[in-house]
Amino acid sequence: MDIELLKQSIYSHAQASFSRSGGHGGQNVNKVNTKVTLRLSLGCLCGLSETEREQVKTVLANRITNEKELVITSEEERSQRINLERAYFRMETLITSAARLPKRRRPTKPSKAAREKRLQAKKRQSQKKAERVQAKDWKL
Repeated sequence: MDIELLKQSIYSHAQASFSRSGGHGGQNVNKVNTKVTLRLSLGCLCGLSETEREQVKTVLANRITNEKELVITSEEERSQRINLERAYFRMETLITSAARLPKRRRPTKPSKAAREKRLQAKKRQSQKKAERVQAKDWKL
């Protein structure tokens, strides 16, 4: 994965649209379009191999529209510029984290010492319970 090429393709191909957002801001909410909606067609992404691209499609399936676009919105801040920066950053991190292929699990076995330790713990537990039974019989 070429991260720099990926960032450049995100910044060049993503389409930003602005609208009024709800929440805090007083009169500012009714006048200024601070909510940012960022759309990116997955076909335009550069810097990903085919397997990474398929991985992105499967991991981010909930966020991808029928037109094969990834949609991100940001409306936390009162500033349009900050919301736009956050949306770009969130899109970058989403794509890079989704494109990482999971590591293959290497099956392992417990060591001989670990098996012995487990058996000793079981033996101690059974002795403890056996002593309780003997103490109960002795009191009767």
